Amino acid sequence: MAAVNKQVSCFPEWLGKPYYSLDACLKNTYGEKIYKIAFHAGLTCPNRDGTLDTRGCIFCSAGGSGDFAVSLSSYENFHSSFQKGKEKLSGKKTGKKFIAYFQAYTNTYGPLPYLERIYQTALEDAQVAGISIATRPDCLGEEVLSLLNRLKNNYPHKFIWVELGLQTIHAKTAAFIRRGFPLSCFEKAVASLHTLDIPTIVHLILGLPGESREDMLSCISYLNALPVQGIKLQLLHVLEGTDLAGLYRESPRDICIFPDMEAYLELLIDCIERLRPDMVIHRITGDAPKALLLAPLWSANKRKVLNTLHQMMKEKDACQGRLYRKDDFICRTP
Repeated sequence: MAAVNKQVSCFPEWLGKPYYSLDACLKNTYGEKIYKIAFHAGLTCPNRDGTLDTRGCIFCSAGGSGDFAVSLSSYENFHSSFQKGKEKLSGKKTGKKFIAYFQAYTNTYGPLPYLERIYQTALEDAQVAGISIATRPDCLGEEVLSLLNRLKNNYPHKFIWVELGLQTIHAKTAAFIRRGFPLSCFEKAVASLHTLDIPTIVHLILGLPGESREDMLSCISYLNALPVQGIKLQLLHVLEGTDLAGLYRESPRDICIFPDMEAYLELLIDCIERLRPDMVIHRITGDAPKALLLAPLWSANKRKVLNTLHQMMKEKDACQGRLYRKDDFICRTP
């Protein structure tokens, strides 16, 4: 077995952080800070429209995980919605470029002509560096893949990312959260996107009920072996109006498996240290609408969570990839 890697913290690409953040990746590429502007493009989800279910995943809010997104009712109003998104960033030092993030619900699940128009309208905007499309692996049919490939070739100076909601690799948990697709479907989607040279970002949820530390770490090991370029690590949030909220009220300890912030951060650091060093971390813990958040309440103070994480990593001399076992690897910006 290869030796534990002890030299990953020296990478200048990380810009001083103990992990390869999306912020660092974008600054390496564009020389400035770039923010995402999230859109709700008026789409739905097969887990809500009756195709698979009508209730959605048990953790998903009525906003389809796009509670901070700007409404985009049609491609004609993209520019006004884009401006509203920029106004939300008032007070933050932004660069000249932005990412158009199609976030709410399933953003490849709709009429193909409409999808093409909203993607194309975003890519044609001079201030958009590229687009990021959040979707499900079971909503990447051949027509959608063909569209993404065509747009990639038509806009070679822009990027197209696809974000896939995996959440877990474990079938029992997937059934509990009503994910609605098998792991083989996810693997097929990753392989298809890799063939097209379209970067893939994978969403994982840490703290799903019933999962052990070993279960969560095995998700990291699994993704390390796949051709994915980015990851979003999300703490499980219990939001008002979800089925998870009802379960939480019945048995809080069974739903929120981390007793406090420190316990969660210990597990998060274990994940980061085992994560492939060239994989970009697009989200390190996540946040939730405070008006909807039932638990864990300490997660509402995102700044404190991040500051504590960085302090704990410093004290432990921890960094991304320290426990990743591989003979050789190359740290590169995707």
